[in-house]
Amino acid sequence: MSAMRNTIRLLIACRDARGIVAAVTTFVAEQGGNLLDADQHTDPDHGEFFMRVAIERAGFALTPDTFDAAWQPVARRFDMQWSIHWGQPVKRVAILVSKHGHCLSDLLWRRRSGELDVEIPIVISNHPDTADIAREAGVPFEARPVMPGTKAAQEREVLALLAAARADVVVLARYMQVLSPDFVRHYPHRIINIHHSFLPAFAGGAPYRQAYERGVKMIGATSHYVTEQLDAGPIIAQDAAPTSHRDTIADLIRKGRDLERMVLARAVRLHVEDRILVSQNKTVVFE
Repeated sequence: MSAMRNTIRLLIACRDARGIVAAVTTFVAEQGGNLLDADQHTDPDHGEFFMRVAIERAGFALTPDTFDAAWQPVARRFDMQWSIHWGQPVKRVAILVSKHGHCLSDLLWRRRSGELDVEIPIVISNHPDTADIAREAGVPFEARPVMPGTKAAQEREVLALLAAARADVVVLARYMQVLSPDFVRHYPHRIINIHHSFLPAFAGGAPYRQAYERGVKMIGATSHYVTEQLDAGPIIAQDAAPTSHRDTIADLIRKGRDLERMVLARAVRLHVEDRILVSQNKTVVFE
């Protein structure tokens, strides 16, 4: 069993003030908690304070039913926005994908190997191409094509499938559809996307060819939360790799897919381990 299942994670955001750290750590100690990890960040430009605390579940006096009432005096004192995650049950990650299966295959392998301690209750696609990848991993697959004039109806069907699967987070593993604002509002800061980092310079259907023709010297990938503004949500993870004049278009695509796998997996891990706080369209990521 993953150690994360035995760890309580408390996330805090509030105005910066003296005494926050002392109040939090004192509270944990008074409840018999063993503090496994504590990390904090202050944004001086906006006067905001962020903190992530990991507590050993064994020996902690409070439960999901009793924590709220005990914690409220501290939370009210500093006007905190906060959330707590008890480690179990693990998060349910639904995956949306189109034709390219490299990110899907990688996430399924990481789940199977135990590297990602999640449940994957469903894979949904607007094409049937990746059905075998999902089914070989023992994950239900549903195809919901998008035809001219049917996008709104297709989104309603996908939302119904996600609700039935009790999805906590939705991962767009190269899902080549723009989600409507209504869809996004169902999962605020719980839809994770991956794309190449050529945007906005090389937009459109052939970014790698455009990059090749411009002779780029760096290729990258970006994972971010999806918001109503296209590809402008808070960034979770990024990475890059060098390229040269010797690289063909096929080389660029291969390097890009490798980066997409790694960056998306990192973003999903950070999310399911409750290591991300969002503010001012930016993320504070506690690694």
